[in-house]
Amino acid sequence: MRTRTDAHDLRHHGDAEVRDDGAELTDLAVNVRPGTPPDWLRERIAASLTGLAAYPDGRAARAAVAARHGLPEEHVLLTAGVAEAFVLLARALPARRPVVVHPQFTEPEAALLDAGRPVRRVLLDPGTGFRLDPAAVAAVPEDADLVVIGNPTNPTSVLHPAAALRQLARPGRTLVVDEAFMDAVPGEPESLAGRRDVPGLVVLRSLTKTWGLAGLRIGYVLADPATVTALAAAQPLWAVSTPALAAAEACMTPAALAEAGTAALRTAAERAHLLAGLARFDGVRAVEPAAGPFVLVTMESADAVRERLRALGFAARRGDTFPGLGPQWLRLAVRDRATTNRFLQALDEALSPTHDTRRTAPTA
Repeated sequence: MRTRTDAHDLRHHGDAEVRDDGAELTDLAVNVRPGTPPDWLRERIAASLTGLAAYPDGRAARAAVAARHGLPEEHVLLTAGVAEAFVLLARALPARRPVVVHPQFTEPEAALLDAGRPVRRVLLDPGTGFRLDPAAVAAVPEDADLVVIGNPTNPTSVLHPAAALRQLARPGRTLVVDEAFMDAVPGEPESLAGRRDVPGLVVLRSLTKTWGLAGLRIGYVLADPATVTALAAAQPLWAVSTPALAAAEACMTPAALAEAGTAALRTAAERAHLLAGLARFDGVRAVEPAAGPFVLVTMESADAVRERLRALGFAARRGDTFPGLGPQWLRLAVRDRATTNRFLQALDEALSPTHDTRRTAPTA
């Protein structure tokens, strides 16, 4: 089922850009880190297959997640990806006046609408770089009993200060912070994971992006025990598979966290290279500073440029399915330097029919 409101297809995601016509494309539309999962993680997952005859037992994985964030185990719920967590929140919590802060990942609004919850939107201003500034905080209705926001936000790549996010918390309100991409931020300086002093806080984390586990479906919820209990009651039995549980436990080890930290630093360097290349094109503007493994750009005739890029072998994520954005926006995943250079050359060619003057994209 596709959920559409105000012409925004809330169920359109980056994988559709790659699958639409079966063409072999370099994927800049999906935000999963390329070259993953690493061999050691594949081996841990493969080893779990010998236990498939038994029902999944999530105790060890839950304990590992709790230890990683310094929380008691009753604050953790393992889920089949963050997408399942949004469905559980929409179905299990008695929110009657939910607000979604856009532009952001569209599944929370889609899940709320599918659960019969009327959603109000707060649209962040592109003129301020989609920041959660005091005016944006004040725009959230005081009577909102559920507020959802991403950090760093997909698709804007904006990292909101933790202090600004805390201003959205209220007694009697559930504040959902989607941190699906936080482990791609070196040091995770603005994370609220592990915090117990923010009323109504629910933090969602994903293991699919950094570790390349989108096909396995694994994520988790960090919340107060009452909220975890309510969500668990709405969750199907054995919702998280044995291989996914093995992956979650493996990704919580000190060695895995160190590897993720190194990958985050590498992504930051590659993102800087992409942004520097984009800055050399007249009429192309990226939202900066960017903090995620992707960047959001605006340009004239972005739809036409996206189609030309497809013809040149590159898939980019259209922006017009995100509330608060329109057809002039594209999201680009950060890739290695060689791939980025090839993309910048393709972008130079894709822009040529609409730009009389161009700057040369880097070739090395």
